[in-house]
This record gives sequence, structure tokens and C-alpha cells, in this order.
Amino acid sequence: MAVASVKDLRKRTGFDPGSIDFVILCTQTPDHTLPASANLVQLALDLPKETMCFDFNQGCSGYVYGLSIAAGLIASAQARRGLLITSEAYSKWLHPQDRVNRTLFGDGASATLLEACEESRAGLGPFVHGTDGSGYERLTIPVSGAHAIDKDTTSLPEKVDSGGNLTTDAHLFMDGPEIFRFAVDKVPPLLKNLLSKADITLEQVDHVVLHQANIFMLSYLIKIMKIPPEKATLEMKEVGNTVSTSIPLAIAMAAEGVRIADGQTLALLGFGVGYSWSAGLVIWKQD
Repeated sequence: MAVASVKDLRKRTGFDPGSIDFVILCTQTPDHTLPASANLVQLALDLPKETMCFDFNQGCSGYVYGLSIAAGLIASAQARRGLLITSEAYSKWLHPQDRVNRTLFGDGASATLLEACEESRAGLGPFVHGTDGSGYERLTIPVSGAHAIDKDTTSLPEKVDSGGNLTTDAHLFMDGPEIFRFAVDKVPPLLKNLLSKADITLEQVDHVVLHQANIFMLSYLIKIMKIPPEKATLEMKEVGNTVSTSIPLAIAMAAEGVRIADGQTLALLGFGVGYSWSAGLVIWKQD
């Protein structure tokens, strides 16, 4: 999916693969524990061997984190042009009979081309971030990574929750009510802190693009944050929660529907697994 997303981006923009200085890949479903999947993307696309390539695992706030990292690389003159890719296949981690999580999540990938720009009204940032590791058990795969090395994950006992859904410790676990409470607690001040850091008001923002978790959560957050309906980007009619891909996918769908236009200011808010949260401003440029 990561490679396919870059190929599609190249068709749309015509960028020269030889001009790419970095590949940043956000994924929680890598092909291998090692090497980094970004290295395999470099190989598949025949990008220059001088290209900086690395993965990072950040989930629902990952796209905004990735933009912040890319902005830092460009601002510090370590690079002029690069790719931020998100690629998530949560279907790998869902138990076939988990009717709750299977109806919420979707697989998806995105590719974003980022480059140095001299225009006065173009760019990324500022950004604000946050982390609370005490919530790690609320959205996790208990037996994975190093915890799975000495275990046969195919034979772990099945568990039945109160709703009759089957799962195992090698599949995704999500405490929905606690995740909801976390979002209600952290997202409103996240937007407030971003606006304060940028020294602007909500009136000066054209669109607020939240991580597309689920319609119920987004509708509630939009209401309590008093975001006007015309500024709230909701693009979940055809896709589920695609984790780090949800924000760029929502932007792309809104742009194709002419709901986002060149020169508009977007406030991006990611939040979820970790717990982690991140927000940033983007001046949208279509081409």
C-alpha cells in the first residue's frame, strides 16, 4: 500500500524520484520487525541510495507527528524534498469474530510530497504534541513485538467479552469508553493550545480536520469545541478508522469534493493510541 500510494502521487504531481531526500513511513503494521519498511519502499521505487529512510510507530497522531518531523528536516536544511507516507493494515490485528473493532477500522495508505518553499504564505506549523504512556493498555496488542518472541501466537486461548466478541491477546484490544474519555479530555485543549501558539483564533481557520476515529466521537468533539459545521471535516462515509492515514485521507477526499481550496488554513488534530496527541497548522496547496 505504501508503494502504491507513492506511485499514485507521482502520477498526480510528476515529481522526480531522484530529487527525494527522505522517506518517513508511519505504520503500526510493518512488513517486518526489522528492517524498516521505509527501506523496502526505497528499494521498490528505486529511490537514490542517498535518501534518508526510516519508520516510526505513532498511530492515530502519526500524520501530524510526521509533518512536524518533515518540517524540521526541511527547516534545518537537512533536506529540500521528501515523502511522508502512512500505511496501516489493522485488519492484520483484528480477530475474525471481533464484531466491534472489525466494524470500526479500515486499511489505507497515503503519500504526501513535502518540499522547501519560498512563498510567504505556505508551510507547516506551528505544532503541539503530547504523550501519556499510562494509557498504553487501553489500545494495544498485548502479545506482540518482543512479548511474542517465545510464544505461539496462533494457539493463544480465545476470550469472549461482554458483547460476545471473540479475541486473543495476539489481536487488537481497545477499551472504547476509556478512549472516548481520553479524547474528550485532551482534544479540546489541544486545539486551544495550537491556536494560542499560532496566535490566531478559530475564526481564522478554514477547516479543522480531526483524526477520523468514528462519527459519534467526532460529532461530540465538534459540538463541545464549538467548531462551526462548515469548518469541520467529516469524511467517513466510505472508509473506517484508517489510523495514521485518516487525516490525509480526509483531506484528499475533501479536496476532491472542492470542500478545501488552495490557500486555506487547516488545523490538523491527531489523537489516540499511546496515549498520544498532536496538532499542527497547514496552508493547503493543491498542486
